[in-house]
This record gives sequence, C-alpha cells and structure tokens, in this order.
Amino acid sequence: MTKVKAANGKLGILTPGMGAVASTFMAGVIAVNKGISKPIGSVTQMGNIRLGKRTENRNPLIKDFVPLAKLTDIVFGGWDIFEDNMYESALNAKVLEQSLLDQIRPELEAIKPMTAVFDRSFVKRLDGPNVKKAATKMELAEAVMEDMRRFKEENGCDRLVMVWCGSTEIYMEESDVHSSVEKLEAGLRNNDPNIPPSMIYAYAAVKMGVPYANGAPNLSCDVEAMVELSKQTRTPIFGKDFKTGQTLMKTIVAPGLKVRALGIHGWFSTNILGNRDGEVLDDPDNFKSKEVSKLGVLEEILQPEQNPDLYGDLYHKVRINYYPPHGDNKEGWDNIDIFGWLGYKMQIKIDFLCRDSILAAPIVLDLALFLDLAKRADFYGIQEWLSFYLKSPQAAKGLQPMHDIFLQNQKLLNTLRHLMDEELITHLGLDYYY
Repeated sequence: MTKVKAANGKLGILTPGMGAVASTFMAGVIAVNKGISKPIGSVTQMGNIRLGKRTENRNPLIKDFVPLAKLTDIVFGGWDIFEDNMYESALNAKVLEQSLLDQIRPELEAIKPMTAVFDRSFVKRLDGPNVKKAATKMELAEAVMEDMRRFKEENGCDRLVMVWCGSTEIYMEESDVHSSVEKLEAGLRNNDPNIPPSMIYAYAAVKMGVPYANGAPNLSCDVEAMVELSKQTRTPIFGKDFKTGQTLMKTIVAPGLKVRALGIHGWFSTNILGNRDGEVLDDPDNFKSKEVSKLGVLEEILQPEQNPDLYGDLYHKVRINYYPPHGDNKEGWDNIDIFGWLGYKMQIKIDFLCRDSILAAPIVLDLALFLDLAKRADFYGIQEWLSFYLKSPQAAKGLQPMHDIFLQNQKLLNTLRHLMDEELITHLGLDYYY
C-alpha cells in the first residue's frame, strides 16, 4: 500500500486569477461549509467508488475512502490584476445571485487578491492596476514565492496548492528555453519573451514543492523544463484547460459513436459566451490557444488511422464567438454528420446551454484536493490520472493524451483503489457477468 500522509491542518488553495471561476469556486465552498447548498458537480464530494466485487455492496463516497482535505480546512487566496475582493468580483461576474452572495459576504470580502504577475502582450484585451513590477521575470517568480510563504504563515496553512484560474494567453509552442530547468531559469533572469506569466506562476509553485494545475490552454507547466523541475522537487503537476462545456459533451458522445462503429463525416462546433474569457478569446492569438486545445479531442478518441472507413475523412471545425448578452452563460452548438449501415447519412444536433463557471468551479476543487492527495502520497511529475478534468491532458513526451471520459474515469478510480491497496476493477471475472 502506498503510504499517504494524513491531511492534517489547513490547506491553502491559491488561484492566479480571481475572476468568475475563482469567485464561484470560493463562494461555493463557503456556502457548502455554511450548509447553504451542496457541492454538486464535485466528484471528490458527491462521487462514489465501487470496491471489490459487486456482490460486496461496497460503494463509499470518494471523500470517505481516500484521505482528502476537508472543505472546512481550506483557506483561499490568489492574485489578480484587479483589486476587487471576492465579494466584489463575484458581483461583477454575475454568475451567482446576490441573495446567495449576501449570505456569505463577510467571508468573501475577507479574501483579497495579491498583486499579480501580468504582461499585456500575452492577454491583449485585459489590463488592470494590481500588477507587480520587477526588473526580471526571475524577480517576479521570487516575489510570487514570497507571497506564498507569507500567505502560508499568516493563515496557518500546513500545505499549499496552486490552480491557474486566469485568462487564456496567446498561442505559443515549446521552444529551446523550455527544454531544461537550467535554460528556463536563465530565461527568467534574461526576460526571455517565450516565458508567459502563467509559466512564472508554475515555476514559483513547483520550485517550492507546491502542486500546480493549469486550468487554461497556456503552455504553463506543459513543457520539459517544468516536468524536470517537478521531478527534482517531487511535486505533482497537471494541465491543461478545464473541461466544462462543449468539449465535455464531445468526450461523452464521441466514445459512444465509436464503440457503436458509427462513422462521422463532420463535426461543426461553435460557442457563444460573454464573460471575461469570451472577451479575451475574441482576440485571434488567444483563440488559437483554445482552438488547439479543443481540436485534439476527437482525433485521439476516434483514432482515424485505425478506422479510416469511419473517420478518415472527418472534418472538424471549432468556433468561439464573444457575445456580451450571454455573460457567463455559455452556449455550445454542435452539428454532427454521421453515417451508419450501408453508408446512410444521419445527423445529431446538440445545443448545450451551460454556465461556464458553475461547471468549472467543482473542477478547481477536485484538482486541488487530488493534487494535495498526490503530494501526500509522494506522487510527483505529470498526474495523468487526472485527465478526466481537462480538455488537453498533459502526457509524457511521446505519448498521446487520453480523451475518452469513460476511460479517464476508470483510470482515476483505479488510481484511488491502488493508492488505498484495494483491488483494481477491470470488469473481468464472474462478478462482472452476474
């Protein structure tokens, strides 16, 4: 059995970015702790796990099976380019009703952002006054580390976790500065233009041994240097891009079509949303990051090279449109042109009217709790078992990420079983049939 340290003391969850997603996440946990609501959508809090044979009837809640931090032991903090406290941020985001926010107003007003690392050349549509100034990117990273040390001491935290909840940065590809820790640190000292703010946060966290998750399609921790550093400091990392709306639907529907051996000619997807994320993605350079994150899903699930008759000519198109009247309510339209027996054509239409931050908030919670668990279990490097939560899961170099949500879920649950020395569920053996 893997020895897991107990979740003693307080867990500080730090979010670079304290807008709609972070404020919804923090407000939700506070509301749950006060008995106002339930943590719907959180697998760690509401999900069950089967143990042993089906005839044994052992199906505990995940939170009762593995030693996760309790919600009442969480302390919140983070950074943002705007000075709003979390009550003001939540009001501005217009995700949650004011009647709910007023019930938790004192707790939210007490959470105020630290000055952020920000470079407008990576997010052109945003600007704010609450920004750090330093001569080099290494000095900015050291300032973030000092923020973390101070936060931990002032709040009496035993452990910290960082989850990126900031905006999507412009599209970047891995370059030489990202190839090793030595080159990355030299690049930080020399203000290399290929090191974005999200990577500065990731470096600061992993350098200090703080688990890090990336909720946007930014490079962030998804480079060789950060993987190398995570192994040096024995720190769990994972990215990238919270899987919430349209991509969530794709990872549910596409595996079903594949196992039924139905062909797909085309899959056209378009989104409209009006929050800060939509405004940022209205810039072509930032949209490119999101597009790449979204486009890889179908190819990995369907594997057209293995099934050319079914998926060899698949045309996949993704669009995102900024539409302010929708606010945080995101609408995803999918038109799927499929074909079946003897090549006869059919269509599937999906119109998913979802709430972006409502779907993302429990992902922030689960990633934070599971990464904290991983750290206490001495799991480090890329945590592929958390692929369930992300659009473009990070994988070891040379490996394709797994996108099928049902396989992702199986991997997550089996990792938890392994962690607690329970038999893995493979759906083989007589208990599967009876």
